[in-house]
Amino acid sequence: MYRKRRDADRQRVRIDFDGRTIEAEAGTTVAAALLCNGVVAFRDPVVSGTPRGPHCMIGACFECLVEIDGVPGQQACLIPVREGMCIGRQAPLPAVAP
Repeated sequence: MYRKRRDADRQRVRIDFDGRTIEAEAGTTVAAALLCNGVVAFRDPVVSGTPRGPHCMIGACFECLVEIDGVPGQQACLIPVREGMCIGRQAPLPAVAP
């Protein structure tokens, strides 16, 4: 499990991940907040079916895609948390026939 050193001066915010309320420090990225709260699988790709989570944490790999406030395909490693944010696992894209 990932842990982040707590900064007593930083404000805490509450966010929702798949119906579960979690707390994070304001300014922390969505990916870091989820990892620090034990969430490691952010999406299920249609091809492999293997749950995926953050890899690079700098926006290059696109492994951390989540749905934020109803908008899919958001990079969790680049977006800071804010109070009341609703986050969900990225649903697999539908398979397209060749």
